[in-house]
Amino acid sequence: MRSVPRDCLRSVRATRGVPIRIESGVRPEPDARRIALYVHFSATGQISEMVRRHLYWLGQSGFTIVFVSMAERIPEAEWQAVRQLCALVVQRRNFGLDFGAWRDLLPEVRRRWQAPEELLLVNDSVLGPIHPIAPLIDAMRAGGDGLFGLTESLQGGPHLQSYMLLVRGQSAVHDVMHFIQTLYVSHSKWLLVQLSEIRLARWMRRRGHRVAALFGYQRLVEAVVADAAERQHLVMTPATQRCLELGNSDDLAAMLVQWPLNPTSHLWHVLATRFGSPFIKTQLVLRNSGRLPGGAGWPDVVSPDAPCPLPILMDHLATVAKV
Repeated sequence: MRSVPRDCLRSVRATRGVPIRIESGVRPEPDARRIALYVHFSATGQISEMVRRHLYWLGQSGFTIVFVSMAERIPEAEWQAVRQLCALVVQRRNFGLDFGAWRDLLPEVRRRWQAPEELLLVNDSVLGPIHPIAPLIDAMRAGGDGLFGLTESLQGGPHLQSYMLLVRGQSAVHDVMHFIQTLYVSHSKWLLVQLSEIRLARWMRRRGHRVAALFGYQRLVEAVVADAAERQHLVMTPATQRCLELGNSDDLAAMLVQWPLNPTSHLWHVLATRFGSPFIKTQLVLRNSGRLPGGAGWPDVVSPDAPCPLPILMDHLATVAKV
């Protein structure tokens, strides 16, 4: 409720969607049919090597990239470096998180590329890629038309987590664009998540689109429950501890569905090691506010030949550590 007066004041004072700076990149690709919208923020304003590598690998998967930064100041050399990888580079005010940035840029995307067949929505709330992303994008493409994500959460209702969403097929792309462009964007992070990320999957299903996660929650739970080493990464409660003591794997699996965990936080280890997920949540590394077991060991899952090896990830963390 405290955010409502601020939302009203912003709607009166601010001009929606007006960027601070917008410039074409060196790869305009006017006939592109696969568009990626990448949302960036750093407290220092730097665009790290990790981010640039992420953009590079998206380009290698066939995407024309629109880069949107909500950093207050961006070094000119880094702005120009990103232009080499993108079709469009934009700086906007820091408001509305990823969905707010996507909402403001979609009119420009529709003006430049009128009938995209794929829309990839990405943000930099994750570290990586630590595994190749091309095989995962290919796997989502093999699912046909619809809305696809890497992971799903059951918290607040089944939904895809928005750090990487792939929309396929002109009908699905049209509907997702409509959803985002008509979205109410608030100063309240909680309200924005409820109206955007949690609501999107349900909204798309009602319109007849397929909605699926590459690493479904049930699949992750079954992998964790079946592996004694992975169970050590779970947050122990009296109920889960009792299930483990009695050897009730079925009861533990049912409990983790009835009281679901956040897969990118609580199940991060099995995602990275057993399923080849290319990302680790930045906030898990920086804060681990839930005091998750094994969180401090995240560097151990990054191989020296990763697309973004450990030194590059550590350099990136230095650009966001003030958040």
